[in-house]
Amino acid sequence: MLRNVLGKTFRFLGYTVQYGCIAHCAFEYLGGVVVCSGPSMEPTIQNSDIVFSENLSRHFYCIRKGDIVIVKSPNDPKSNICKRVIGLEGDKVCTSNPSDFLKSHSYVPKGHVWLEGDNLRNSTDSRCYGPVPYGLIRGRICFKIWPLNDFGFLRASPNGHRFLDD
Repeated sequence: MLRNVLGKTFRFLGYTVQYGCIAHCAFEYLGGVVVCSGPSMEPTIQNSDIVFSENLSRHFYCIRKGDIVIVKSPNDPKSNICKRVIGLEGDKVCTSNPSDFLKSHSYVPKGHVWLEGDNLRNSTDSRCYGPVPYGLIRGRICFKIWPLNDFGFLRASPNGHRFLDD
């Protein structure tokens, strides 16, 4: 009887570890569901919107300008942020706020991206903490899941004029 109970317990633990590893790999490498909070991506993503984030793009270096990404916060590594990619390595970006009279520009260094929120007046982004290392990108947001009336692919940036092509 003891052997039977131990056998069932070890079998259960074995299945738990196996399925736990499969789930970890799926969420780490394929993608997952993310609940967004804060006003920095409004009007594209509202507070408490639920989105799907795929993680394959970051592994294959397929992140492009205009993509919305989930990134480990440069200010707080325990939290993630959601921002739009404005510039890739080597791109010239406007580093000043939209309200600044004199505009300043800089180049994104190798291995980094320039991130900004769609709500430029209420976003802590690369204009505050500078270029972000590519390695901090966790995934790329594909589409919005919730609310259902807004289900689907995300719209283009309302700040498309901030993308510089030099």
